[in-house]
Amino acid sequence: MNNLLGLIFISIGILADIFACLGLLRFPDVYNRLQVSTKCVTLGTCGIFFGVFLESGFTALGIKSLLIILFILLTSPVSAHALSRAAHKSAVKLCEKSVCDKYKEDGNNKG
Repeated sequence: MNNLLGLIFISIGILADIFACLGLLRFPDVYNRLQVSTKCVTLGTCGIFFGVFLESGFTALGIKSLLIILFILLTSPVSAHALSRAAHKSAVKLCEKSVCDKYKEDGNNKG
């Protein structure tokens, strides 16, 4: 049962990574691409590592997989936020189809 569940999580992770790669090609600006890449890492890669954990159990490989998941969940959103904030402060333009810019509206676009 754990083997089947592990393969399901690995398959979902691979599918999420594939769709996220397509999103990286299709999305128009750096902010949307950062969002989809963060989703790719958190859902896709963590899904793959959780599937590896289910396959291997509480072995050295399984514990390392859980530690990698924890590390990814702690660092990926923070790094994406820092990159998007730095891009905004460097005056990287939004897509023309963007509806609003909350940083600009609040006056937070200055260093």
